[in-house]
Amino acid sequence: MSRFTTGRFTGLRAIFKREFKGYFASPLGYIFIVIFLVASGWLTLSRDFGRFLELRQASLDSFFTYIPWLFVVLVPAVAMRLWAEERKTGTVELLFTLPVTLEASYLGKFLAGWCFLIFSLLLSAPLALQVARLGDPDWGVIFTGYLGCALLAASYLSIGMLFSAITKNQVVAFILGTTATVAFLIVGLPQSLETIGKRLGGYAEQLFGALSVSDHFDTLTRGLLELGTLTFFIVFTLGWLVCGMVALDRTKAS
Repeated sequence: MSRFTTGRFTGLRAIFKREFKGYFASPLGYIFIVIFLVASGWLTLSRDFGRFLELRQASLDSFFTYIPWLFVVLVPAVAMRLWAEERKTGTVELLFTLPVTLEASYLGKFLAGWCFLIFSLLLSAPLALQVARLGDPDWGVIFTGYLGCALLAASYLSIGMLFSAITKNQVVAFILGTTATVAFLIVGLPQSLETIGKRLGGYAEQLFGALSVSDHFDTLTRGLLELGTLTFFIVFTLGWLVCGMVALDRTKAS
């Protein structure tokens, strides 16, 4: 655990720049953006799902409804290569011979992936412009909705990075990351909480509800900017990042 010390971020900027540029150095980054925009646009505009054009409401509710379900697949796809590829090719050992700390490497990769996801998310801005054409939208709700999407992406990315750090197989990292994010999303659904309450009691229902990312995400998409919600996402993300750094340090030392 020699490298896992607080306040050591030497080389973070260099790692961030290298990783962020890497998303645009190959077709994979552009393919991801296209898939995200096409999938989110189709789910929002489709008559069978979002029915955005039919409803003609000055809101992005139909867009935000499907973002968590898109992210459970797309975000682990971004996270799976961040460490699994480094471990498989053996470049992780070379990385740690450089004047870069473990914390800087891990956070640099996380911030690069998160900024890439936010960039992809911002490319959906034409939907907001279409909303403005339809009427007078509540821009506060739209802002908190996009903020919720960004925080949700950070949470899912931190989960995916943990599994990428403990395996050399990108497919395994993707499957584990997707499974975990789906679990945290489903556990907060009303049907799931009702089942938990019946089988485990009201206390367990409240506990699982508090750990649900979907409930906190819905709070932001309703336009409610609550300190508890922001604290949840920050603590949740930091917790998974710390677990990932510890896991990577142990696998590196073994």
